[in-house]
This record gives sequence, C-alpha cells and structure tokens, in this order.
Amino acid sequence: MALWDRVKESASTMQTQLMAKKNDLKSGAFRDSSMAMCALVAAADGSIDPSERQRVAQLIATNEVLQNFPADELRRRFDDYLDKLTADFAFGKVSVLQEVAKAKKKPAEARAVVQIGIVIGGADGDFDPTERAVVREACFALDLPPHEFDL
Repeated sequence: MALWDRVKESASTMQTQLMAKKNDLKSGAFRDSSMAMCALVAAADGSIDPSERQRVAQLIATNEVLQNFPADELRRRFDDYLDKLTADFAFGKVSVLQEVAKAKKKPAEARAVVQIGIVIGGADGDFDPTERAVVREACFALDLPPHEFDL
C-alpha cells in the first residue's frame, strides 16, 4: 500500500474511533488538550502560514467529536496556543505540551487527543516527519506509548 493511502486510512480509522467515544469526550481537559494538539501539529515545522491556520480551523469546526464544544471557544483556544508557538516556538512548545498533558488523567481522553493529532496531521494527505514528531512528543506528555499509534 502506498504511503499516501496508509496516511488516509490511518486518519480515517482514528476518526472512526473518535466518533465511537464522542459522548465520553466532554471535559474541559479534553477540550484544552485537543486544541493544544491541533496547534502543535499545525505549527510542527516551526511556522504556520495563514492557509494552514485556516485549514486546521476548518477541520476543528467540522470535526463531529469537537462539536461537543462551542466552535468560537475552540477557535479562540487554538489561536491562543498558536500565538504562543509563533512568538517563540521552543518556549511555546513547552507550554503547549503542558496543556496537552491535562488529558493524561483519563486514558480514553489521552488517546483521543493523540488520535485528533493524527487526524489533523493526515488531513492534507501528508503526515510528515515533523508532524509525527510532535504527536510522538505529545504521547510522552500523556504517558502513552507512541508505538500504540504507529509513531
């Protein structure tokens, strides 16, 4: 199977698993962690262009699992995390990973945050090495083994 097809299949599988847990994913920790994960993936290469920001914002707005929360609140949190990352990527990354770690008390939420990172990373059909690396770092912040997600 071509890499492109594996990326699409993996993102699709993760989205299906997320939908199965939708009713369990309503906490503030999950909301904050998932938006921090989205920002990390969007800024994984150290910069973010407006089209990438818009694409991720659109995915957040249309993801059924995230519809448990008001879209404007999600967008505000996503933008805040992105601002931290664009102001000083290295320092911002430490802060944003701390936000991701909020979900580690509930394993189902922690796994869902990682799955959202994979869905966002694979949305353009190219889950590139820098995106994979930040999702792997998030796994460590959440006390999850990266190999569980093929990272």
